[in-house]
Amino acid sequence: MKEGKKLILYVDDDADLVDAIKLRLENAGYAVNAAHSGEEGLRSYLAEKPDFIIVDLMMEEIDSGTTLVSNLKAEGNKAPVYMLSSTGDQLNIATDYKGLGLDGVFQKPINFDILLKTLKAKLG
Repeated sequence: MKEGKKLILYVDDDADLVDAIKLRLENAGYAVNAAHSGEEGLRSYLAEKPDFIIVDLMMEEIDSGTTLVSNLKAEGNKAPVYMLSSTGDQLNIATDYKGLGLDGVFQKPINFDILLKTLKAKLG
């Protein structure tokens, strides 16, 4: 929680997408910490302990999305973690995402209605 609002950590190297999602989530009543790399995302997680985490699978650093998820798991993260991927539906079918430490996968471009429903279901 941050300022009485549920805190979402959003990690993606696409600055335009980060700005757009952050604005929409803030307008929906959430606090958002944005990070533009896996390393920055881990630092933000350790500093703030967010309530929900969204991580882009494919960032400029090789495997930074999956590495971040592994690091979160190693740190004892209890917040739901969702991967954002342009191959979301394929990843859901072909991958044991729970084994990776994920609660689910969102397809890019993200459907904001689905995101809000998921947030409401997971965070109340």
